[in-house]
Amino acid sequence: LTSLDRYKGRCYDIEPVPGEETQFIAYVAYPLDLFEEGSVTNLFTSIVGNVFGFKALRALRLEDLRIPPAYSKTFQGPPHGIQVERDKLNKYGRPLLGCTIKPKLGLSAKN
Repeated sequence: LTSLDRYKGRCYDIEPVPGEETQFIAYVAYPLDLFEEGSVTNLFTSIVGNVFGFKALRALRLEDLRIPPAYSKTFQGPPHGIQVERDKLNKYGRPLLGCTIKPKLGLSAKN
């Protein structure tokens, strides 16, 4: 077994949002041992995957993400360049974004 302390995230600072009594900015750090090298999917799933399933949260927004350069270098990138993707989609001059639809996120079945 491993020590939980080695793998848990740590909130190292909390600041109030100016002018908002019930809103705060939390600064959280996770140990790199939690993340699979070279896997963007693993990284983002670990950080934001099921966070919205926590009933204690009414609202949450990711403001910033800092990745250590040594970890960033483990990402190989796509097998071909962005131009190939843009040509396939016929989309130019704008960001290409994507997501996985999860039934737990977004509108309720009633809405």
